[in-house]
Amino acid sequence: MSVHYWNYPTEMFCGPGALDLLTERCHLLGMRNPLLVTDPGMLALEPLALLKARLTDAQIPFALFSDLASNPSMDDVARGVAAYHAGKHDSLITLGGGSAMDAAKGICLAAVDAQGLERFEWSQVLANYPSLADFPHLNLPRLIALPTTAGTGSELGREAVLTQSELNIKRVISHPEMLPATVILDPVLTRGLPPALTAATGMDALTHHIEAFCSPLYHPMSSGVAVEGVRLIQQHLLNAFSDGQDMVAREGMLVASAMAAVAFQKGLGGVHALAHPLGARYHKHHGLLNAILLPYVLIANRATISTDIARLARYLELPQADFDGFLGWVLDLRQRLGIPHSLEEIGLDADAADWVGEQALADISSSDTNACVLSAADYSQIFRNAVHGVLPGVKA
Repeated sequence: MSVHYWNYPTEMFCGPGALDLLTERCHLLGMRNPLLVTDPGMLALEPLALLKARLTDAQIPFALFSDLASNPSMDDVARGVAAYHAGKHDSLITLGGGSAMDAAKGICLAAVDAQGLERFEWSQVLANYPSLADFPHLNLPRLIALPTTAGTGSELGREAVLTQSELNIKRVISHPEMLPATVILDPVLTRGLPPALTAATGMDALTHHIEAFCSPLYHPMSSGVAVEGVRLIQQHLLNAFSDGQDMVAREGMLVASAMAAVAFQKGLGGVHALAHPLGARYHKHHGLLNAILLPYVLIANRATISTDIARLARYLELPQADFDGFLGWVLDLRQRLGIPHSLEEIGLDADAADWVGEQALADISSSDTNACVLSAADYSQIFRNAVHGVLPGVKA
């Protein structure tokens, strides 16, 4: 295998051994004293040891910040900003899953603009910055991203999803300079990912591609990326789940995950509209929530998406190339990955259904990019169905 170089939409190095390019990129980007942002679960694991060894051998000073929740909050970012300034850092490296990446991007922004998390919250972005060229230039610190999971695609995003703890809601923050300057996709960094996390993060990536593909916005480039992303997940996810040392499968999933961030420039949908408030309120893993919710939202959108889903099913060469065949493939994949069928199985009940519906309707993934128009009551019912494991119109 070799290391591949791409620039889409930023500089990317992909393949076993890509980590070896880290220090060279640090030097080329002028990163002399980076803050290394990771999550606490990474502290005793091989990827962090490998990364620290590369920096130490190259005599690049760094400090470590890992005081993060699994769903990072604005408070986490504030602590990271304090660490960034206290250490007189000039740049950041982030290692981990979406939590570490979102936190690092938030730190990049807030370290330069103390009001940035408010100024560039998504509603403000929509109102004030209709294109990337409209954003003010902030000269944010350089960021290198090294994902250790294959789910969020956050390494190729200009956004950070952060919890506003006092309200139990998630905010999307966006600025074009939050996009990492370099992304390193080295499957060696993912080989220790446990099967359950491989499954949940892989289903997260699948959800990104499906929701982007079904978005009603016109963006044929993203649609094409989504179609191939789904195929890569079909090809590689079960292999990565069953054999974590399979570097071909691990690399395939890293690529599919990164592609999802390109695909969902077209938007996301009802799965994320529901998962965002549920993650903020119940502190459940985002990928797991997406994995459970996906078929329930597909069914809710069925009347609008059946033709497109049939086209996707044909591309995947499914035996039954229509909506029912595709839904059956998703359900079978979830079962083989050990994903629970209902939210009740991970401890949720339907008591907050009305609140969930209201929050989902207010989420940016519902406003313009879900496949069809859903009301708060619709979202509440989808949530109840997902809690109780009821798939309308599907035989048990």
